[in-house]
Amino acid sequence: MSNLLSVSKGKVFTGMAGAYSALYTPFKKDGSLNEEMVEKVIEYGIAKGLRGFYLTGSTGEGFLLSPDERKRVFERAVKASAGRAKLIAHVGCLSSDDAVALAKHAAKVGVDWVSSVAPVYFGQCFDAAYDHYKRISFATDLPFMIYSLGADIVPDRDARFLELKNVRGMKYTNYKYWTVQVLRRKLPKEAIFFAGADEQVLSALSTGIFAGCIGTSQNVIPGHFAKICSLVADNDIAAASKLQDEAVKFVELLIAKPNGSWHKSMMKYIGLDCGEGRAPNGRPLSAAERKELFAAMDALGFIKKNDAKVK
Repeated sequence: MSNLLSVSKGKVFTGMAGAYSALYTPFKKDGSLNEEMVEKVIEYGIAKGLRGFYLTGSTGEGFLLSPDERKRVFERAVKASAGRAKLIAHVGCLSSDDAVALAKHAAKVGVDWVSSVAPVYFGQCFDAAYDHYKRISFATDLPFMIYSLGADIVPDRDARFLELKNVRGMKYTNYKYWTVQVLRRKLPKEAIFFAGADEQVLSALSTGIFAGCIGTSQNVIPGHFAKICSLVADNDIAAASKLQDEAVKFVELLIAKPNGSWHKSMMKYIGLDCGEGRAPNGRPLSAAERKELFAAMDALGFIKKNDAKVK
């Protein structure tokens, strides 16, 4: 049977293919990190077929967390997964030194991969990004994954990143898949690619260049994306397209309001209270807003309320 998921050869890529959630970082009512809920969210994702978890990335509000909080997320995720899932620690920071420190901690506690966005605010050029990635990738022996967030791929230029020690993959959150195809042909070594646009996962996987997906929606409807990856691997595009259509409807609701608390409240609907978005990413929902959201989720018809609480 044909497997359309692109899985590169080599030990570093073994067991990587499939769906990952960009893990929400859960907070308590007082705004502090909810480590116990980190475990519950991971347990739910594993039960629904996720291959792994991307920690303290954009969805995880990584830039709004303290270094200590990010380290604690890494530690708790390792404890929760207990080797059952792959863990990718996003270590992107304003400072390259801070990113290196987080990468070293991730390696120390047992995370599988490290990852980072390009420099934020400062260093908005290729040379700075190259140096940033070089310092992080040289800091440990873990494989490193570039996080390309909304940027255009320039194949001849960006292939240089893959020359760096331990840089072995990319999370690509954009829509120009053909540029990734061109990039892959120019690479000096094997690499793995993950699609980051939830609304176009099936489109990305159908190109034959992605091994899976990493995204926000995978927190709330992880089973949809796990099944899409599995169906694509079995070359059953027709069945996968039905699930992708439902995923698009979910994404429409997810982005209906630019409020991190709106997004995280969707987790409360399935029985996992991840708190509110941390300012300025979110503000608490009013009772009316939460009622509106839950009614909209009811209307979708394919998300089971309190699903995470059902044993």
